[in-house]
Amino acid sequence: MSVKKHNKFQRLVVPGLVFQSIVIAGGYGTGAELAEFFFPYGSLGGLIAMSTVTLLFWAVVSAVTFEFARVFKTYDYRSMFKKLLGPAWVVFEVLYLFLLMLVLSVVVASSGANMQEVFGLHKWVGVIIMAAGIIFLIFKGTSTLEKVMSVWSYILYAVYFAFMVLCFVKFGNVINEQLTVVKEIKPGWMFGGARYAFYNLAAIPLFLFTVADSETRGESIIAGLLAGVIAIIPAVMLFITLVSQYPESARAQVPVNFVFEKLNMRGLQIVFQIVLFGTLIETGSGFIKAVSDRLEGQFNTKEKPRVWIRPVTAVGCIALGTVVSTFGLTGLIARGYGTITWGFFIVYVIPMLTWGVYKIIKQGQPVIN
Repeated sequence: MSVKKHNKFQRLVVPGLVFQSIVIAGGYGTGAELAEFFFPYGSLGGLIAMSTVTLLFWAVVSAVTFEFARVFKTYDYRSMFKKLLGPAWVVFEVLYLFLLMLVLSVVVASSGANMQEVFGLHKWVGVIIMAAGIIFLIFKGTSTLEKVMSVWSYILYAVYFAFMVLCFVKFGNVINEQLTVVKEIKPGWMFGGARYAFYNLAAIPLFLFTVADSETRGESIIAGLLAGVIAIIPAVMLFITLVSQYPESARAQVPVNFVFEKLNMRGLQIVFQIVLFGTLIETGSGFIKAVSDRLEGQFNTKEKPRVWIRPVTAVGCIALGTVVSTFGLTGLIARGYGTITWGFFIVYVIPMLTWGVYKIIKQGQPVIN
């Protein structure tokens, strides 16, 4: 896999931009996930949980994972978990494939619903556009995927910031009251922040390709810490907009749309949904690329590269997600997602923060090269 070498700024920032791009569609794009995981602890309690506990887990696990990948040159999840877990690495893959089926079915369903609700077109138009976008990015490879995810992240930041500012202009008194007067913090907020972090941690091994040219331990650690910050900032901005309509937004089926109805800005809502549609393509691309990289790492050789792996993997995964979505199995899978969440915590987080750290130290890598 030949990719142009990043400069130092890119080595530190691109991993975070890609992490944010992969995690957003399933992590907080519609606001439903934020409402589910954080509003049970109150408006201020949810904000504190997100901006401290979730951020800490994302940043620390990313930093250790990036350094592990740098030290042992494991830039796809198969090689990394074989090095971390030995023969037990297959447990991660089983969990990941189950997660892949869930995420792709949600991406397919959301793409169709997005196109139907916002533009009044048939849902299959959205599915076809989404599939074409994913196949294009996977076929073009790592460099194009990184560039698209990075640029789209800047666009997303701008739209989310504009959304938050407009909510402050119109509902600033409500937001201020919720966060500084009511100050509702319910017990269990630390657990809520941790649970949400675990819900998304499985995305970290999917973008190891972004740290393939990290040169020092310092770069790996800083890139990991920044990844946590870059990924959580849009979530914080979005949560603040939801606070402007709390507690009604906590009960809404699609909290973001509920806030937009109150804001009464159809133009911004359309732009927001277009950006969100792009994140669906990015999320699907990130999950499928991880499978493609895993297969290429196992079967490709310099003498005999398997050029069919990328397109076949992309088409096959999208077809699987479409089938699952069509038969309405998403709900059944989603009910088992809590088990997957704790599965990743046991198979990935605990081993990486214990055995992984030990192996890094034992390897004897200098702190500064």
